[in-house]
Amino acid sequence: MVEPAPMVTTHLLYLHGFRSSPQSAKAQHMARHVAQQHPRVHFWCPQLPPSPRAAMELVEQGICGWPQANMAVVGSSLGGYYASWVAQQTGCPSVVLNPAVDPARDLARYIGEQTAWHDPAQRLFFRAEYIDELHALDVRGCPPAGPELALIAQGDELLDWREMAARYAQARQIVRAGGDHALSEFPALLPQVVDFLNLA
Repeated sequence: MVEPAPMVTTHLLYLHGFRSSPQSAKAQHMARHVAQQHPRVHFWCPQLPPSPRAAMELVEQGICGWPQANMAVVGSSLGGYYASWVAQQTGCPSVVLNPAVDPARDLARYIGEQTAWHDPAQRLFFRAEYIDELHALDVRGCPPAGPELALIAQGDELLDWREMAARYAQARQIVRAGGDHALSEFPALLPQVVDFLNLA
């Protein structure tokens, strides 16, 4: 059993990954669970702009009135990278799902026009300057500012699970054999996430 964060979480932020959206399966599953089982929790999953700097400015504006002692953040893939930055700024607990470790390196080949994962009709443009913006959000050299839980699938087809496990060596880890980048088994893991977050 994963030990919960010490404080009760009343405000929960969910950050989606690259080319993803609040329509992702994990975001939707989390939103439904919170609405049905923890209706007192304020849940926010914003549509993040392609610019990392703009994305974190949006998040900062959205959570500026939140009680830092009672908030937590969940992030998937690139959202996991962002979640670690948010946790570093606020000291809040964080849950990262197959988190991107070095997106400045990995996303360099995606510079240019991209399609949105959940709606190919939607286009986004990933600009070269976004790489520097990603570097600016790198908190790998900092010790965890709050409790961390990392869910890692060894079968992730996009990211190296060993790199994720090494990056989050100080976090509580749930490393699953097999699986995929989308963490399709997330519904089965949700109870452990909820326990860790100690949702109100």
